[in-house]
Amino acid sequence: MAKKKMSKKSQDANVAVVTDEDTEQFGDASMDDGWGGQQSLRKAKNFWPSAKRLVGLLLPYKFSLVLVFVFVAISVVLNVIAPKILGNAMNVIFDGMTGKAMPPGMTKEQVVEAARASGNTDQADMLAGMEFTPGQGIDFALLGRLILVVLTLYLVASFMSWINGYILNAITMKAVRNLRSKVEDKINRLPLNYFDTRQRGDLLSRVTNDVDNIQQALQQALSQLVSSVLTVIGIVIMMFIVSWQLALIALVALPISAVAAGIIGKNAQGKFVEQWKATGQLNGQIEESFSGHDLVKVFGREQDMMNRFEERNEGLFKAAFGAQFVSGMIYPIMTFVTYLSYVGIAIAGGLRVATGQMSLGDATAFIQYSREFTQPLGQIAGMANMLQSGVASAERTFELLDAEEQEPETSTSHLPERTDGHVEFENVSFSYTPERPLIEDLSFDARPGHTVAIVGPTGAGKTTLVNLVMRFYELNSGRITLDNVDIRDLSREELRSKIGMVLQDAWLFGGTIMENIRYGRLDATDEEVIAAAQATYVDRFVRQLPDGYNTKIDEEGTNVSAGEKQLLTIARAFLADPSLLILDEATSSVDTRTEVLVQHAMAALRTDRTSFVIAHRLSTIRDADVILVMENGRIVEQGNHEELLARSGAYYRLYMSQFRGPSADIDAEVAVGAPAAKTASAAVSQHDDAAPVPVEIPASTVVEAPVVETPVVEDQPQPYRGKHAAED
Repeated sequence: MAKKKMSKKSQDANVAVVTDEDTEQFGDASMDDGWGGQQSLRKAKNFWPSAKRLVGLLLPYKFSLVLVFVFVAISVVLNVIAPKILGNAMNVIFDGMTGKAMPPGMTKEQVVEAARASGNTDQADMLAGMEFTPGQGIDFALLGRLILVVLTLYLVASFMSWINGYILNAITMKAVRNLRSKVEDKINRLPLNYFDTRQRGDLLSRVTNDVDNIQQALQQALSQLVSSVLTVIGIVIMMFIVSWQLALIALVALPISAVAAGIIGKNAQGKFVEQWKATGQLNGQIEESFSGHDLVKVFGREQDMMNRFEERNEGLFKAAFGAQFVSGMIYPIMTFVTYLSYVGIAIAGGLRVATGQMSLGDATAFIQYSREFTQPLGQIAGMANMLQSGVASAERTFELLDAEEQEPETSTSHLPERTDGHVEFENVSFSYTPERPLIEDLSFDARPGHTVAIVGPTGAGKTTLVNLVMRFYELNSGRITLDNVDIRDLSREELRSKIGMVLQDAWLFGGTIMENIRYGRLDATDEEVIAAAQATYVDRFVRQLPDGYNTKIDEEGTNVSAGEKQLLTIARAFLADPSLLILDEATSSVDTRTEVLVQHAMAALRTDRTSFVIAHRLSTIRDADVILVMENGRIVEQGNHEELLARSGAYYRLYMSQFRGPSADIDAEVAVGAPAAKTASAAVSQHDDAAPVPVEIPASTVVEAPVVETPVVEDQPQPYRGKHAAED
């Protein structure tokens, strides 16, 4: 997908986050997991509906198709006339040689009667069917004219075929280009749960391999299909003109070949669908292996990944071999039937020439027609292979295009250009699957300008909460309001234009640093981009680069550090100047010194903005106005840092587990069977149910929160507060 075609907001503000804590909520996926799981194969759709829809891609180019049909028809007419003229040329040669051998001064009739009188009845019958003058040789003038006509016909036919191929290729490439655009547009309109339950490699295979296979099938098969069909029709007509008896013998092959092709083609269709699904599985395995290459190396799982690859590769081999084996039976069967018709034509044709019922030139022309008749039939048989494969790919692509889209927009309200950022959850319930509720009857209020931190164990629903604010998913019940306006009454584009997001995994695209920052607001000037970079401490390291803001970043962002990438995404969000900010573990992948810079940058970014901060490192959210502690989709505690510590509840236990070593209940769980386990569990139970009881921890186990000195930033400009600074 073309990255620069996305909306002007950063992709960080337009891509939902599905972390490990939420993955378990989705339930079993129907597609392959890429790590050895099996993908259930759906039944293939009927061939003809998909083929008809595939042909429908070409209908916008009706005029060009008519032009192609005309050129093909002209080319076919010229090609089928040529053998008949060549037959006449053969008659000129044979008649001339026969006349040369006869005594001059006699007429043709006299020669025939003389042969009959001598008892050579067969020879007399053959001579009666020829056109010769005794004593005269080959008419080279006539022969030359006939050969010139044939060469002209073939030359014009070849030129028409070239034009026809050029136009057909243009039509096909335009149709496939439009198909790719439809697929891209469809992907942008699909709900997020579509991607949650499908393997990324299989989706990539549908968008790339399947579409490419459709293009190949259309280019190679369609260009030959029209020509082959018209050629068969033209040749059949000419064969009946030359000899209707031999034509009937030749046509016996048609119904036999058609029945064989129909039976084999029907079985081959399902095989090709399995082949392309197996291709998607293999691509998914390769994509996941490459994306996790470092981890595979670290854990020494190369052999395991190789075994999984071999399993998928073997599956693709079997599916592809089965498809080719079944579809490959068409051509040999048709060839065998054609050879049988050859035998019949040779015997019957020889008898007719010998008895004078047919000239040698016509017999030669008919043999040429029979050869040209079987050639397009063979091409059609070969195209059946390609068409089955192409239609199988079309089915998979159409499945993507027919997938249920996200709920249509019901925009009935609008927000002012600058919003306060007041977010309220009112009795919100949500689940990824109906049988597994995640969030139930959740209510809380995020006041304008406040920083709301969301903490809790893995799977509590923290990331889901902000995904609901972004309308990546629709609520089961309840409502979420922004400045007292139900977000469902806003268009998704308008809602997300008010929100900025910085993710744990920083996303950069291939381009310059200037372009990556400007991605937050495409109409920003260079000065505004640099000001945003200065405010978020990006300018400090960019100035040290040889090309400064024109430094190229590769698509994976490997030429900048993790901390620098994170600062760039913060600068991008800063430039977008959102009213509402979402920070999802934005400092989890950086070193301690860089974390200080990132924290300062985020502090500048959060100024006068309502912010939602998802954090596992509780040291990063101690200054939050409100901390929400979530467990199992519910808010079990809320308050500021000091208030929650004083309650000695869930937040207290989380905090102590990070800064005073493992909690007692975790110790008890680890020490399975140890005598201290029951004691520790009882202590925790008493601690939860009764008044707070001091926990005595040996001094040697106390780990104080790290204290990092803030680096001195010299000549740092005043933070740029965005284009709405005057309004604030």
